Amino acid sequence: MYEGDEDRIHAAEQLAERNPQAAAEALSAIARDQAVGDEVRLSAAEQLAAIDPSAAAPACLAIAGDRMVGDEVRLSAAEQLAAIDPSAAAPACLAIALDGTVGDEVRLSAAEQLAAVNPSAAGPACLAIAGDSTVGDEVRLSAAEQLATLGPDT
Repeated sequence: MYEGDEDRIHAAEQLAERNPQAAAEALSAIARDQAVGDEVRLSAAEQLAAIDPSAAAPACLAIAGDRMVGDEVRLSAAEQLAAIDPSAAAPACLAIALDGTVGDEVRLSAAEQLAAVNPSAAGPACLAIAGDSTVGDEVRLSAAEQLATLGPDT
């Protein structure tokens, strides 16, 4: 029926004009489908947020928490999640910040996003990055500086 991921997105977009609920279900399915390309999954989640923000949060969480998804796409999903439901973004940001397989800059960005949505949860993330000898010196320093701005209670 569909030749590729983009066809599924296009069909959901057309459906949104006539039946937003059905389009939301289709976009949610695309965003959660691990067989779909990373960027297409993120696009589906972003479009879902415009139709049904409450349904977009679990979709963004699924993308952000999927270790098979590219680092930048995971971070983008966590950022989208923070815009939809800041409290739900904290676990996603923490998972990315603590994941040693994620690039240094993305880990730091996730820790910074975490500090914005849940400062007390950002402390362990910043500490993990600052103490990771495999992380570049500048990123480690930035994580330590971020930790210092969080205050003594984190």
